[in-house]
Amino acid sequence: MNRFRANPKLLAPLLAGMAMLGPFSIDAFFPAFRVMEAELSVTPVAMQQSLSVYLLSFAAMSLLHGPLSDAYGRRGVILWSMLLFAVASGGCALAGSYEMLLFFRAMQGVCAGAGMIVGRAIIRDRYDGADAQRLMSQVSFIFGFAPAVAPIIGGFVLGLAGWRAIFWLLAGFTLLLVAAALAALPETHPRERRTRFQLKPLLRTYRAVIGDRRFLLLGFSAALNFGALFTYIASAPSVVLNLLNLSETEFAWLFVPVIAGMMLGSATSARMAGRMSAVRTVSVGFSLMAVGTVLNLAGSAWLPPMIPWFVLPVGVIGMGVTLAFPTLTLLMLDRFPAVRGAAASVQATISLGVSALVSGLVAPVVDASPMLLAASAAAMTASGYALWWLYRRITPDVGPQVLSAKLEAAVAATPSSAHVQG
Repeated sequence: MNRFRANPKLLAPLLAGMAMLGPFSIDAFFPAFRVMEAELSVTPVAMQQSLSVYLLSFAAMSLLHGPLSDAYGRRGVILWSMLLFAVASGGCALAGSYEMLLFFRAMQGVCAGAGMIVGRAIIRDRYDGADAQRLMSQVSFIFGFAPAVAPIIGGFVLGLAGWRAIFWLLAGFTLLLVAAALAALPETHPRERRTRFQLKPLLRTYRAVIGDRRFLLLGFSAALNFGALFTYIASAPSVVLNLLNLSETEFAWLFVPVIAGMMLGSATSARMAGRMSAVRTVSVGFSLMAVGTVLNLAGSAWLPPMIPWFVLPVGVIGMGVTLAFPTLTLLMLDRFPAVRGAAASVQATISLGVSALVSGLVAPVVDASPMLLAASAAAMTASGYALWWLYRRITPDVGPQVLSAKLEAAVAATPSSAHVQG
C-alpha cells in the first residue's frame, strides 16, 4: 500500500493545478509580445512561432508521458517533469536571444504535458463511470481558470517587473506544485500492474491505438472542436491589441467570457454525470457549439469588432467544447483500458498537433479579420461534428460496462498488449 494517500477533495485541485501549467505557459506571456518582439528584434510572425514550438514539443513528448507512467508509475513521472519545467521556465527568463528563448520554450513543452496526461490516467485508475466523468469535469472546471487568469497576471507582472518576471513566476508556481505533489499525490499505478518500457512493444501499442478508427474519430473530433476555440486563443495578441484596440492589461476582456463559458460547460458536464448518457452529453455540447458558431458568424458579418458582442459567441462555443470534451476523453480512454497511459498520450498528441497547426499556420493568416476568424472556427466545429456523427454511425449502442469488457478482451488479444499482460 502506497504511503502517500490523497484526500479525494484535494485530488481534483491538485491534478488541475498540474494540468494548468500547459495553458498557463501559453497565455501568460501574450501581453508581453510587443515588448519581447522589440527586445529580441523579431517580427510578430516569428514571435507567434514561440507558441508553435512549444506546442509541437508538447505534442511529441505526449507520446511518452503516458507509457513512462505505465512503466515507472504516475507519481515519479509527474514530479520529475515539473522539476524540469521549472528549470526551463528559468531558462526562458534568462534568454538573451530569440534562439535561446525558442530552445527553452521547447523544453517547457517537453515537460508541460505530464500533469495533464498522467493526471487523466490517475483519474481513470481510481474511478469509473459517472465518478470518473464527475472528477474529470471538476478538474476541467478548475483547470479553466488558467487561460482566464494567465494573461491578466501576465499583463500585471509585465507592467510591474518586465516580461522576464512572467517566466520566473511560472518557475515559482511549478515548485509550489512539486511541494504539494510530494505531500499529497498518491501512486495509483502499483508495481504489479506496471509494464516494461520497451520501444518495440510501445510502437505496437501505438499501432493498435492509432489503428482503431473509433479512437481516431473521437480524438480528431475533440481536437477540432477545441481548435475552433484555440483559433481565438492563439490569435489573442492580435485580437486584443489590434482588432479590439485594447491595452496589454486588458486581455481579460477576451479571456474572461471565454473561460466563463468553458467553466460553465465543465460544471454542467459534472452535473450530467450519471444522469445523461455519453451520447446525449456530447450532442448537447455540439448543439451549443452550433449556436455559438451561428452567432459568431452573424456578429462578424454585421457588427464591428467591439466588446461585448465580439467575445460572447466565443464563450458559448467554449461552453459547448468543455461540455463535450470530458465525455469524449473518457470514451477514448475506454477504447484501451489496459493501456490508458498510452491512449492518453496519443489523444493528447492529436489535440496538441491540431493546436500547433492552428497557432503556426491558421492564426497568422486569419487573426487580422473577424470574419476569417469566425469562418475558421466554424469550419473546425463542423468538421468535429462530422467526425462525431461518423463515430456514432459505426458504433453499436451498448452499455459502458459491456463496452469496457469487450475492449479489455480486444486489447488482451492484440500483440501490442503482450508487454502489458506480462
